[in-house]
Amino acid sequence: MNMEPAQPDNTSPVHVAIIMDGNGRWARQRGLPRVAGHRQGAEAVQRVITRARERGIAHLTLFSFSAENWRRPEGEINDLMGLLRLYLKRELRRLKEQGIRFRVLGDPSPLPEDVQGLLADCAEETRNNVAMTLNLAINYGGREEIADAARAMARDAAAGRLEPGDVDRSVLEQYLYAPDLPDPDVVLRTSGEQRLSNFLLWQSAYAELVFVDTLWPDFTGDDLDNALTEFNRRERRFGARVG
Repeated sequence: MNMEPAQPDNTSPVHVAIIMDGNGRWARQRGLPRVAGHRQGAEAVQRVITRARERGIAHLTLFSFSAENWRRPEGEINDLMGLLRLYLKRELRRLKEQGIRFRVLGDPSPLPEDVQGLLADCAEETRNNVAMTLNLAINYGGREEIADAARAMARDAAAGRLEPGDVDRSVLEQYLYAPDLPDPDVVLRTSGEQRLSNFLLWQSAYAELVFVDTLWPDFTGDDLDNALTEFNRRERRFGARVG
């Protein structure tokens, strides 16, 4: 099933990227183990996907697991991988029913083999869907993405497939993980923190940044609507002086 995309209203951006922050604090405030926050955060993911689909947002990118997250305790990483397995198995049917395309942004190769397989299966089984694209940034880092692109360009230049003098912004963008993905219009971060944390550094050059205090496990579709209202108050300039 590929379902036609919902008609976007004129208040919805094309691409929304979200740094899902606050799972650990949510659990700590309730005297619960961190994994409880991650479990509740997975429920917030479903709420936000549903609302984004309803709003006609074409691309939703969720920062799920960063390249730096490997520094976390082994037990927490194992819990996160277990939740990812559960989510992928549970949500594949829903993604297909809603016509949502799933793909991975990042380098999944260090993940457990079965998780890599589930990610690949979800991407393959939804690749023809057109209602919305859900990009899951996993083992992702913005600096790593740019470095990987530079290495790939260097290999092509050494092999004679690329002239160094031809390298410009548009050429480099073709070596990024998802060169067809439009730049985010808005980058949203929950939990009150105000930083990008190595997320979509190249692509976010002119994105509007919206920071909200709500911890991710408590985030709802209405919170997304409120964040988009804030986005729509902004006057986007893309480096140009206005007025």
